[in-house]
Amino acid sequence: RDADSINDAVEFVLQNFIEMNKLWVRMQHQGPVREKDKRGKERNELRDLVGKNLHVLSQIEGVDLEMYKENVLPRISEQVVNCKDDLAQFYLMDCIIQVFPDEYHLQTLETLLSAFPQLQPSVDIKTVLSQLMDRLSNYAATSPEVLPEFLQVEAFAKFSNAIGKVIEAQVDMPVVGAVTLYVSLLTFTLRVHPDRLDYVDQVLGACVKKLSGKEKLEDSRATKQIVALLSAPLEKYSNIVTALELSNYPRVMDYLDNATTKVMALVIIQSIMKNTTCISTSDKIEALFDLIKGLIKDMDGAQDDELDEEDFKEEQNSVARLIHMLHNDDHDEMLKILCTVQKHILQGGPKRLPFTVPSLVFSALKLVRRLQGQDGDVTGEEVPATPKKIFQILHQTIEALQCIPCPELSLRLYLQCAEAANDCDLEPVAYEFFTQAFILYEEEIADSKAQITALHLIIGTLQRMNIFGVENRDTLTHKTTGYSAKLLKKPDQCRAVYACSHLFWTDDQDGIMDGERVLLCLKRALRIANAAQQMANVSKGSSGSVILFIEILNKYLYFFEKGIPQITNTVIQDLIELIRTEKQNDSSASDPSAEAFFASTLRYIEFQKQKGGSIGEKYEQIKAS
Repeated sequence: RDADSINDAVEFVLQNFIEMNKLWVRMQHQGPVREKDKRGKERNELRDLVGKNLHVLSQIEGVDLEMYKENVLPRISEQVVNCKDDLAQFYLMDCIIQVFPDEYHLQTLETLLSAFPQLQPSVDIKTVLSQLMDRLSNYAATSPEVLPEFLQVEAFAKFSNAIGKVIEAQVDMPVVGAVTLYVSLLTFTLRVHPDRLDYVDQVLGACVKKLSGKEKLEDSRATKQIVALLSAPLEKYSNIVTALELSNYPRVMDYLDNATTKVMALVIIQSIMKNTTCISTSDKIEALFDLIKGLIKDMDGAQDDELDEEDFKEEQNSVARLIHMLHNDDHDEMLKILCTVQKHILQGGPKRLPFTVPSLVFSALKLVRRLQGQDGDVTGEEVPATPKKIFQILHQTIEALQCIPCPELSLRLYLQCAEAANDCDLEPVAYEFFTQAFILYEEEIADSKAQITALHLIIGTLQRMNIFGVENRDTLTHKTTGYSAKLLKKPDQCRAVYACSHLFWTDDQDGIMDGERVLLCLKRALRIANAAQQMANVSKGSSGSVILFIEILNKYLYFFEKGIPQITNTVIQDLIELIRTEKQNDSSASDPSAEAFFASTLRYIEFQKQKGGSIGEKYEQIKAS
């Protein structure tokens, strides 16, 4: 008897729903055409009454899953499909999703989804279908125990199939609508089946299929949805390596315009930085650089001139930071990684290379340091990682930078490589890098300030080199001292020449100790300082160069303490007297900094005398006060 009364109640409500819906739909077509808008408003006011029937059905106590599956849902969906009214179909499908329980939807998914492709083309199916997927994914998230049921009923396959049929049926559906459906399906997949990468890739593949045949997306809303689609796996897995396993991921990216490709590339790099992801194989790096190609090279002749200079720098600095994140403890794999990076960044063009090449160079030099002492002849294509092999790659890379041209940066990098080759006992390689640096200095660096900086870098690097034999070292020091004496301004010449004195006396084991040549350098610096002083005296009003004499005095003191026999206390005393004489003869206003420097130098001599010891004894004969 109870079962009968439940059936009667359900039958009554269903009949009431069907009749009310028919009446509600007919209202649209009654009366004059001019009052169509008015009738539309009246229908909107009445729709809640129609939906109330479905709400009542869901509240009847005896309506269990079985009855819903066998009787209620088939009859409701039949009525929805047959009414052929877009307003009614949208509203009623939404009502069904909202009023009946999630577990009912899960168990009747096939029946529910079969209605969607039969709806009118003008119905906003994507919104209703997205709501259904969102609702079920929330159900899975809040009740993890039901996840096996999702697999059992093949929820993913059914949604995927339904979306395909809807897109097929609605030929005029805009791209943004289709992509929105795939975003919802991907969100559903990531929440319900996070471990099924094949499902994720399938969604991306379906999206590619929908986009195929189209050029770059012009619709900004569709672009926004594609970015949402591509960002979802990054957010879920917090690991770009997982996304790199999705074969369709880069294929979806290909449909973005150049600006959005760059935005997406930055999102990917930021994800790597945030999660400190280590990408450790050349294959994965190949895939990664394919994804971020918008930042690495010009896309389809696109110009970066429109881009703000600061934004461009930030983009390229991101790529440079990324290069340092690529690492593998296996030397041979790390070499493959460096070759992959080199291949990609050398396509970057003149504006990008100054940012990316230094990162690659220093990353390669880190590997060289790890390989010190493990060298052999490079033969054949598949060679193990050796310093010599890496230096060949570095030579090619810096050469590309020279073509821009970017001589000052190239020179710095050549010197860094020369120093690393020195530590690896590779004299010919170190000499070659120095030769390249000298060629750049001679042929490309014309600005006098840049020459000074470059020359001091050359002197400093050469001073630290201990690998060169007599002949090679003489050639390099001769060149360097020659460049020093040819600088444009006398004070710059003087400072470079006295800096060269350090090339002839080094403290390390097996160091060079050539006192004669140290003294020659210092005397030459004095002659240049003297010439500068005379020029200053001729040019009235220009300050003298007493400070140069004081600087040279300090160099004399340095080598005096090192015990160079050619530098005696008499030589130093004579120089102190010379400075005092020059100060008296200098007609221009005294230089406070020079006065302070000289006073401080004399105080140092007195301090060493008072301190005693072997150094103090050396200073005894010098009268500083």
